[in-house]
Amino acid sequence: MTLVHRALFTWFIVLVFLILLCLRLETRTHWNWFVVFIPLWIFDAILLIYVLIKIVTKWRNLTRLKELLIQYQSYICTVLLKIAIQIMICLKLEYPGLELSIFTVMIPIWILLPATIGYVFMHMVRSK
Repeated sequence: MTLVHRALFTWFIVLVFLILLCLRLETRTHWNWFVVFIPLWIFDAILLIYVLIKIVTKWRNLTRLKELLIQYQSYICTVLLKIAIQIMICLKLEYPGLELSIFTVMIPIWILLPATIGYVFMHMVRSK
């Protein structure tokens, strides 16, 4: 997929999610919160498949596989943490009886943000 197609697909997924979110927040619908987050989960699944396809297409031998897994490890961890925060938010909103604290819900974001800042900083330092 070209960059334009990926950008348009991302905007479409975000648009559908925001429409579903607005409908749910205005109480026009009484959908489950897990249903509202389906577009984001589809996007995350496509991202994981994309990373796996990149690994498989570049894999030539077992030594290269180890190198590729280390290279794409941050992408896979980022998507998995993003899925974890979405599930935690859905659990918090859908089942208030669970009494999840906001600090517990935000743990994946607190892990993801410093890791992302470090990743971006390292790439900025390397590019100079």
